[in-house]
Amino acid sequence: MELYFRKQGSGPALVIAHGLYGSSDNWLNMGKRLAERYTVYLIDLRNHGRSPSSDNHSFNDLRDDLIEFFDKHDIKKATLIGHSMGGKVAMWFAAEYPERVEKLVIADIAPKNYLEVGNNNQFNFHRNILLAMKELDFTRMKNRNEAEDQLSEKIDDTRVIKFLLKSIKRDKKSHQYKWQLNVDALYNHLDEIVGGVNRQWFDDRIPILNYPVIFIRGMESNYILPEDETLIKEIYPEASIVDIPGAGHWLHAEKPKEFMKAVMRCC
Repeated sequence: MELYFRKQGSGPALVIAHGLYGSSDNWLNMGKRLAERYTVYLIDLRNHGRSPSSDNHSFNDLRDDLIEFFDKHDIKKATLIGHSMGGKVAMWFAAEYPERVEKLVIADIAPKNYLEVGNNNQFNFHRNILLAMKELDFTRMKNRNEAEDQLSEKIDDTRVIKFLLKSIKRDKKSHQYKWQLNVDALYNHLDEIVGGVNRQWFDDRIPILNYPVIFIRGMESNYILPEDETLIKEIYPEASIVDIPGAGHWLHAEKPKEFMKAVMRCC
């Protein structure tokens, strides 16, 4: 699959993989900062942004898309930054192709099965979001405010709604609003998105010592819990874990200076 991407700067290669519902747009500001030292590739993962849609959305598919991207653009080796779902893509890619990874930076996600956490809170959270997205009626929609009103009936987190609105675009031909996301594919593969790339996936690879690894955690987020540190160290014994106080899950946007400083600790 030929992924859409943006390229900035010059120097060693650095590839950024966004999270669920995201796109390269979400990383433009951080990309500009990193482009002072790197050739930065901001990619849209499949079923997101301007990249092609597919009925398939497994982590194997996403990993294969990424190695195809590396090969197509002659990226022999790169620092890889992955946020949330993109962090799981980055970990799985790096485990399969360690010779192509200079350094691995994982933003606010752990290599664990989130289906096993509590009462499936993460799964239910994202399922409700995707159901609200599926039920959005664009045929009667005149502006984004109407989309916001409809989403707010099902989603009680204003930050999530504002983030989702960035993925609503107007079709040039029909002039009708639509999702710039393959909502059906994401909904159909939500089990793997939430539960995949966990401890069992790394059984035959532990310990991973091929490249420096840093996990960056937003202290207002619940994606990397204190008990996850043992799991991270089991898989990546030499990994660093950097905390950003006051940051939630979208830590790169909420605390860009602190996030940049954390990335530079390893890169």
